[in-house]
Amino acid sequence: MGAQVSGYALPPATRPNLFLAARLGRGMRAIEADVRDLPRLEATMIEAQPEVILHLAAQPIVRRSYDDPVGTFSTNVLGTAHLLEAARRVGSARSVVVVTSDKCYENQERSRAYNEGSALGGRDPYSASKACAELVVAAYRRSFFEPETGPFTATARAGNVIGGGDWAEARLVPDTMRSLVDGASVELRFPEAIRPWQHVLEPLSGYLMLAERLHEEGSEYAEAWNFAPPEEDARSVGWIVERLQSGWGVEPGWQPQNGRKPHEHMLLKLDASKARARLGWAPQLSIDDTVRWTVDWYRRFEDGEDARALAEEQIRSYVVAAAETAPESATERKA
Repeated sequence: MGAQVSGYALPPATRPNLFLAARLGRGMRAIEADVRDLPRLEATMIEAQPEVILHLAAQPIVRRSYDDPVGTFSTNVLGTAHLLEAARRVGSARSVVVVTSDKCYENQERSRAYNEGSALGGRDPYSASKACAELVVAAYRRSFFEPETGPFTATARAGNVIGGGDWAEARLVPDTMRSLVDGASVELRFPEAIRPWQHVLEPLSGYLMLAERLHEEGSEYAEAWNFAPPEEDARSVGWIVERLQSGWGVEPGWQPQNGRKPHEHMLLKLDASKARARLGWAPQLSIDDTVRWTVDWYRRFEDGEDARALAEEQIRSYVVAAAETAPESATERKA
């Protein structure tokens, strides 16, 4: 897109990982550091002088939040405060998108989807930390960021994302893919749990669209936004695993996980009608396409294809699909 990009993150946590496999450090300035280190973060931001900030640094695994609740709160809450404080001190940013989670809502196990006005909350440490991050952003926006000059700051709450290149531990698709590659069985904690699954390129396109709109039009878009698939595309954990297995060419099947299991909510749906109506954002891939793209990426990577080429190919296909359904361009909107 022509941007001069600086990245700030911890070293990759897994081997393999997409950062190294796809050579993502090429053509950008990559800094290995912790968002909990405010002096380092501020110094990095002073050097980069960013106009647009996309904040995705997090402890993102629900299961891990039970093992390390303090680290989860420290990264997800204090890390977000550090990012906003650095942006406030440096003063170069005009557009800031802080990515939280669909789990920031107070889950009432209801069939109706949560919208941006639904109550925040969280029973587990991860969910609670994301609700706290939303409050931190709101406080900075009201206390320090001027409505006329910014930085214009929005939060993005995305449904459960899947896609190629994820090798995290204790996450459904990577665990399933490892089992398929190794010929092992899959153990599921809560096979009946329903989530709003979507391909990772869906919310990423939304984040970029939101950042652009903040940059162009300012405070009108400095609020919370959901990015999620249509409600009817929400599926159970077991359904996703069985479709991944079928796409891989093996007989679907899984085993229930025995032993103690930390609490997880059974039902979560997200209402993204606001992003559709005001941003012009819309999902491009059905749930079946999402599963197919995911299996295709891992299959071809295991067959020796280049991770960067695979990612770029899917991005190009996604951009073409989005262009065919785009209601209007930014220029047409302004006109």
